Amino acid sequence: MLATVLSGGLIGVEGFLVEVQVDISSGLPAIDLAGLPDSAVKESRERVRSAIKNSGFSFPAKRILINLAPADTRKMGPSYDLPIALGILCCTEEVVVPAAALKDTLFLGELSLDGSVRRVNGVLPIVHSAYHQGIRRFFVPEENQEEAALVEGAEVYGVGTVCQLLDHLEGRQILSPCQSHWQEQTEQTVTGGPDFADVKGQEGVKRAMLIAAAGRHNLLMTGPPGSGKTMMARCLPTILPDLTFPECVELTKIYSVSGLLSKNNTLVRQRPFRSPHHTVSAVALTGGGHMLKPGEISLAHKGALFLDELPEFSRQALEILRQPLEERRVTISRASGTVTYPADFMLVAAMNPCPCGYLGEERCHCTQSEIARYRGKISGPLLDRIDMQVEAAAIRYEDFKAKPTASSDEMKAEVIRVQKIQQQRYQKEDIQFNSELTAPLIERYCPLGPKEEALLHQAFEKLHLSARGYHKILKVARTVADLAGEERIQAHHLAEVIQYRSLDATFNLCFHLTICFSTLHRKNQPVCT
Repeated sequence: MLATVLSGGLIGVEGFLVEVQVDISSGLPAIDLAGLPDSAVKESRERVRSAIKNSGFSFPAKRILINLAPADTRKMGPSYDLPIALGILCCTEEVVVPAAALKDTLFLGELSLDGSVRRVNGVLPIVHSAYHQGIRRFFVPEENQEEAALVEGAEVYGVGTVCQLLDHLEGRQILSPCQSHWQEQTEQTVTGGPDFADVKGQEGVKRAMLIAAAGRHNLLMTGPPGSGKTMMARCLPTILPDLTFPECVELTKIYSVSGLLSKNNTLVRQRPFRSPHHTVSAVALTGGGHMLKPGEISLAHKGALFLDELPEFSRQALEILRQPLEERRVTISRASGTVTYPADFMLVAAMNPCPCGYLGEERCHCTQSEIARYRGKISGPLLDRIDMQVEAAAIRYEDFKAKPTASSDEMKAEVIRVQKIQQQRYQKEDIQFNSELTAPLIERYCPLGPKEEALLHQAFEKLHLSARGYHKILKVARTVADLAGEERIQAHHLAEVIQYRSLDATFNLCFHLTICFSTLHRKNQPVCT
């Protein structure tokens, strides 16, 4: 006898339908699995056997063939346990399930040996994709029901045991569909975290952070230890606008695939702030592994990725960021398959000016070769992709006595105002923020007058800018003009932005002056000023 039960699988953050076809025939007792199952799927044979027996049903001593169609797509994970068990029970006629109860219905869940249904990863993207393919009813583990119910219009039932599922399908004890509470979850205010009002001094860096948040630009902070770089980076999420519900669902799909959701946290409501240690591998940063799971850059989607002590990261890990920074997605190709994950994140990085961090001070004893080697760990192409570079100077004693400046709430209001301007401006385009402007759109939305053209031409020649650097100056200048409420980019807007691209040139000048000073100081020779 043949039975077919519908289930689903994952390719990246997109789901696809899987037909679990079960055929029982005479022959030596055996369970054969076809359809490119991985180890977790193959082990379902023993889990399903024990779950059926311990649920009070008899397991057939016959030859059982299970095919997972389409057969040319790899199936991974234990989520096929429940549909396999249901298919076997329908084949043996241990239960009588009406055909209408299985039509347009999808089943997901891992089985324990006692017949209980355990949570699985990736439920939301599977349900979301299946719903848009015409499936309307979904039976998922109880711990996943809130997550699955985020798909508006889906009829979701949480299942605790195999017996509970069969009682519902046979009409003995009907389950109630899960009601989504996403409106209440999105209305809850997320509190906590540092505030920009607590940051002493560093007004220039705060200004740069405001510009970066308003236009979604990448930012690099350079400064000595203890200047507040890490604290200011951790303040960044407090000035970013709240997630919209579609963004929440998009993020939740990524975290669902990664297995980072819990029963009490089924909806990601806060913009992510990922801060991996500098020992992170390239695979952990971009994603991959046996299961091709998302990496840190995808977990930072719609949020910020903070790389502290940037030169301490491995060269391979840093260079692998170049493509995602441009394309806002990452494609992972392995022998087991190819998946694409979204990676639309703000890159915020921090570093010291030299290995000891005190360049320009008497206590700095770093040699020219040590400093060159330290800064050489960051390649030119990667630096070119960072929109803004800003210096965080050492804190002075007077900064602790100064009155608090703008708070995170005040800065957030400015960011929201400017982003609304951008969304209104680009409503007919396929972008939302100034950082997403392409070359043709830059020509349309960033026109310059003769004075501004002359200034930009001079900066291009003096700083040896690339085409990318030229475009990034215009993108950031567009954001500065939006902050000022100006329709056109003015010369003083460009002047402010140019200094964010010239930090490296300024550093080189200061570096050579410092080396000369140190050399003359060691020889007890007078220093000309």
